[in-house]
Amino acid sequence: MNFGQFYEIWLQQLHALLKELGTAPKPPSSPDHHSYLGHLVHRVISHYEDYYRVKSHSACTPQVGVFYIFSAPWLSSLERSLHWVAGWRPTTIFHLLYTETSARFEARLLDFLHGLRTGDLGDLSPSQLSRVSDLQCRTVSEENLITYQLGLWQESACDLVSLSRVDQDDPEIQRLLLVLKNADDLRLRTMKKVVEILTPQQAVEFLIAAAELQFGVRGWGLDKDQDRENRSS
Repeated sequence: MNFGQFYEIWLQQLHALLKELGTAPKPPSSPDHHSYLGHLVHRVISHYEDYYRVKSHSACTPQVGVFYIFSAPWLSSLERSLHWVAGWRPTTIFHLLYTETSARFEARLLDFLHGLRTGDLGDLSPSQLSRVSDLQCRTVSEENLITYQLGLWQESACDLVSLSRVDQDDPEIQRLLLVLKNADDLRLRTMKKVVEILTPQQAVEFLIAAAELQFGVRGWGLDKDQDRENRSS
């Protein structure tokens, strides 16, 4: 199985998890519901961990390689255009979270004015908002460092062109693999830390929004690519 095939299967499994997230009790009304939501969130995070584990392994193998992972031919043109270091930019999480929070807060504004707490993403506490803001600042700093590391690698990439054969053990390849590993670690770590800040109900809503965004961008991108192929044929 190549990485593109793995990704398609992984997406199908994510879609199944999205359905489970969508049917989870909201708000949870019993300890069993809270436990179930926590278990479901853990399963989704584990699913993302599986993706990055296989991606890292594939990037290190001669059969796939880091250049193939960066080129991502299994994705649409739109998805690739949005990539930062072979994946989504970690700070995208915060834009998504703030968008969902604002939309839910506005939708429940009358409830809040009457002192009713909803417990959803629109009901983040001051402590939660402060922790999210601190995490965002740290993530931006790490993002900038990784961008700088990739820039340094690109400046020296001309050394590879002079080689008749590029080996996986070449120091320049290993440097690029490290940049990719740092970027993927930051992506996964940022998602996990945001989920840790949220309540189980809020985490479920956040993970639904993240998956729907991923499927939405992919669907739109595939449609655009198909339209382009139809016009050129």
